Amino acid sequence: MAGIFETADSGVSNAAANRAFKAQLNKIYGWYVGGFVVFIVALAILEQMGLPRNWIGFIFLAATVLLYAGIGIMSRTTDAAEYYVAGRRVPAVYNGMATGADWMSAASFIGMAGTLYLSGYGGLAFIMGWTGGYCLVALFLAPYLRKFGQFTIPDFLGARYEGNLPRLLGILAAILCSFTYVVAQIYGVGLITARLSGLAFEIGIFVGLGGILVCSFLGGMRAVTWTQVAQYIILIIAYMIPVVWLSVKQTGVPVPQAIYGFQLQKVTEAENRLRADPKEQEVIAVFKARAADFEAKLKDVPAALAADRAAAEKKLADLKAAAAPAAEVTAAEKALEALPKTEADARKAWTAAKAANEARGRPLAGMPAHAQQYAGDPNGDAKAQKTYDESRRNFLALVFCLMVGTAALPHILMRYYTTPSVREARESVSWSLFFIFLLYFTAPALAVLVKFEVFNVLVGTPFDKLPAWIDNWARVDPALLSVADVNKDGIFQLGEMRIGGDIIVLATPEIGGLPYVISGMVAAGGLAAALSTADGLLLTIANALSHDLYYKMIDPNSSTGRRVAISKALLLVVALLAALVALQKPADILFLVSAAFSFAAAAFFPALVLGIFWKRANKWGASLGMVCGLGVTFYYMVTTQPWLRGVFGVTSPIELWWGIQPISAGLFGVPVGFAVIIIVSLLTAPPKPETQALVEHVRYPNLKAA
Repeated sequence: MAGIFETADSGVSNAAANRAFKAQLNKIYGWYVGGFVVFIVALAILEQMGLPRNWIGFIFLAATVLLYAGIGIMSRTTDAAEYYVAGRRVPAVYNGMATGADWMSAASFIGMAGTLYLSGYGGLAFIMGWTGGYCLVALFLAPYLRKFGQFTIPDFLGARYEGNLPRLLGILAAILCSFTYVVAQIYGVGLITARLSGLAFEIGIFVGLGGILVCSFLGGMRAVTWTQVAQYIILIIAYMIPVVWLSVKQTGVPVPQAIYGFQLQKVTEAENRLRADPKEQEVIAVFKARAADFEAKLKDVPAALAADRAAAEKKLADLKAAAAPAAEVTAAEKALEALPKTEADARKAWTAAKAANEARGRPLAGMPAHAQQYAGDPNGDAKAQKTYDESRRNFLALVFCLMVGTAALPHILMRYYTTPSVREARESVSWSLFFIFLLYFTAPALAVLVKFEVFNVLVGTPFDKLPAWIDNWARVDPALLSVADVNKDGIFQLGEMRIGGDIIVLATPEIGGLPYVISGMVAAGGLAAALSTADGLLLTIANALSHDLYYKMIDPNSSTGRRVAISKALLLVVALLAALVALQKPADILFLVSAAFSFAAAAFFPALVLGIFWKRANKWGASLGMVCGLGVTFYYMVTTQPWLRGVFGVTSPIELWWGIQPISAGLFGVPVGFAVIIIVSLLTAPPKPETQALVEHVRYPNLKAA
C-alpha cells in the first residue's frame, strides 16, 4: 500500500503515469471503503455481544487516528514539490474529495444542521454562501492560479505583483484568516476526542493534535491530501447513515432530501399547534416573569445583591440550626458561593440571565418559524417593516461575505495547485462542489427531521418517560441539552428544553434508535472533519512562514531540505500555539471563525481577481487595496462586535452601517479593496511588460497542459 504514496516514475510519460496512478488509487480506496464497512459491522456485532460503550469509543478513536498516522508516515517526504503541492499529480476526483474534507470543518459537520434547526431559513445563508463560493473558485480563480504554477497564495501575490510587499501582506493576511480558524478546529478535536474516549478535554486536545501533526508534519501536502481523502470517506458515511435511517423511520423513504418539503410542512403545522397550546403559554409566562425579576434587580444592583446574599446566608443558617440533611446544607452553601462577588459581576450575570429568559419567553422556545424567510413583516407597522428590511439585508450580506470569503481562503485555494493540469484543476472544483453538496444538501433535511421528532414525539411526553438520549446528553454537557419541568405539570413542553446546535448531528443516531456504534461512527466523522481542516490550515500557516517569508524573502539560497525542515518546525510551533489558545476555551470563537471569511474576502479576493483579469493592476494598487480592505473590515468589527469592543476598549455607542451585523463586515471591505486597487494602479506605473504578457497568457491559455 505504501507505493501509492510514492512519487511516480519519471521515465513514464505523464499521461500514462497519471492514468496508472489513478487506477492504483481507485483500487486502494476501494479496499479502504470495504474495510471500513466491515469494521463498522464487526463493532456492531461486538456491541450486541456486550462490548462496553466506552470501549467502542476508544476503538473508534484509536483506529481512526492510527489510520491517519499510518498514511502520514507512508507519505513522508523532503522533496519540496511533494511537500508543498503533492507533486502536482492528484487526480481531479481525489483532489475534489480532499478539498471536500479540507472544507468540512467540525463547524460544517456538527454545527450546520444545528444552525438550521435553531434558525430555520436564516441558516441557509451559510449553505448558499459556502457552496456559491466554490462557483466563484471555478469561474474566477482555480484554473488561472494553477496556470501561474506557484506554491501558495502569497507566492502568487509576490510573483504577480512584482515584489515582497504584496507577498508579506499576503503572509500576514493568510495567518490572520487561518489561525483563528485552526484554533476552533483544535477546540472541536478536543471535544470530540473527549466524547469518544472519556478523557479530559485538555488531554483530548493533545491526543487529537498528535493525529493532526503526524499527518502534516511528515509529508506536508502529500500526506495531507491522501489523509483527507480517507477522512472524507469516513465523514460522509458517518453523516449519511443516521439521516437516511431517520428518514426511513418517519416516512419510509430512504432519501431524506426528497422528503424534506413534506416533513417541513408537517413541522409548520406542529409550530402552529404549539403556538396555541395553553401549556406552552404557561412556560412562556414563567420565563417572562423570571426576566422581569432580573430587570427589577438591574434597576438597583447593590441593593439586590445585598438582599440575595442576606437571603442565602439566612437560609444556610436556618438549615444548620435545624440540623437539616447534609445534602441540603451543601446545596445551600453552593448557592451562596455561586452568588456574584462584585456589583460588576452581578450586573453582567443578571443582564445575561435577563436576555436568556426573554429569549425563552417567546413562542417555540425562542426559535423562528422554520419556513419563515426573514424576521419582521413587510406588511406590518413601521418597526416590523424595518426589522424585515434589516433581516433581509443581513441575510444577503452574509451570503455575499461567505461566498467571496470561501473563494479566497488560502487553505482551499492551495488545493488547486496539486492537480496535474489546468483542466483537472477546473474539473477538481466541480468534484469539490459535488462532494460538498452531498453533505450540505442533506443538512437541511436533517434539521427538519430532528425538529419533527422533537415536536411530535417528545412534546407531550411525561418527564419520567422521555427517551434515554435526553438524560444521556444532559449528563454529558448541560450547556448542550437541559430539560426542566418549568410549569410543574410533569409533561414535557417545547419551551422546557434548552438545546445547543452542536447536539443535533451527534445525537441523531440515538434519536433514531440506532445502536451506539453508529453514535461512535458519527463522532469519528466529526473528528475526521476537524482533523482534515486543521491539517490544511496548519500547513497553510507553516508554508506561508517557511516558503514565502523565509525562502522567498530572507534566504533565497536555502536548500530544499532546509526549507522543508523549517516548515516542519514551524508547523509544530503553530500547532502548539493553537492548542494553547484552544485550551483557554476563548469566548466568541464562533464569531472569530466566521469573521475569517470577511478577512479573507477583503484581503485576497480583489487582489486575486484583478491580478488575473486586469493586467494593469500593479504592486502599489494591490498592496494598498489589501491594507484598506482589511482595515475597513477590521474597523467595522472592532466598533460593532461586543467582544472585540471589550478587547480594544471601545466605549462609543454601537452604530451599524445600514443595520449590517459585524459578521458581514467584509461587505464594506471588498468594494473598498477593488476601488483602491483600480484607482491606485491607474495613478501609478503599470507592471512590467513581461508581467502583463504573463497575465494575458493565463487569461487566454491553451488549457491542455500547464
